[in-house]
Amino acid sequence: MGTFLETYGGLFAAAFATTLTLTAAGLVVAALVALPLALGLRSQSWLIAVPARLYVELMRGAPLVILLFLAYYGGPAFGIVLDAETAGIAGLGLYGAGFFAEIYRAGLNAVPRGEIEAAAVLGLSRGQIFLHVRIPRAARLVLPPAIGQAINLLKESAVLSVITVPELTKVAGEVSNLTFSAIAPYLTAALLYWIAVEALARAGDAAERHLAVGKS
Repeated sequence: MGTFLETYGGLFAAAFATTLTLTAAGLVVAALVALPLALGLRSQSWLIAVPARLYVELMRGAPLVILLFLAYYGGPAFGIVLDAETAGIAGLGLYGAGFFAEIYRAGLNAVPRGEIEAAAVLGLSRGQIFLHVRIPRAARLVLPPAIGQAINLLKESAVLSVITVPELTKVAGEVSNLTFSAIAPYLTAALLYWIAVEALARAGDAAERHLAVGKS
């Protein structure tokens, strides 16, 4: 194993960095796109709510790999040419936004009505209530499922290999072909995925504790 890491460790380190970078960028896109979608889902206007619902259901029902193929290989047909990394970020972000939108919607809906009414009695405007009551309260509620979805998106990033992104799964396959062995390359990839998932889960736990302290 020592010789294997000496020979291919650099490749796996670069692939690991690519996986983390693209996943982080995809998560940022997903989190930002999801907020207006969540507000759209809660809208009283069907002109806003229906398109938001259709988008969410489409993203939740379509396999990520199909979205990646459409973004990378289908884009040129419409004059949209993206490199593999950009297509990967767009695919992860737009795909993840559908799931995060539902998480946000549920969190906003779960804020106790009494807290909203109390804020209104104190004279806060609707905008102030949203920023200072709904958002902070919902943040505590959505954090656990949001971290779970972030972990899922990190693992889903493995399919970026189908559009030639040199991430962990792609490099593991290439090294496996070079060494005629699947065990060491894929065990190395699995270990690196596990490290990333554990780090993300622990960061989520720390954030939950911080929010709990802030609440108290």
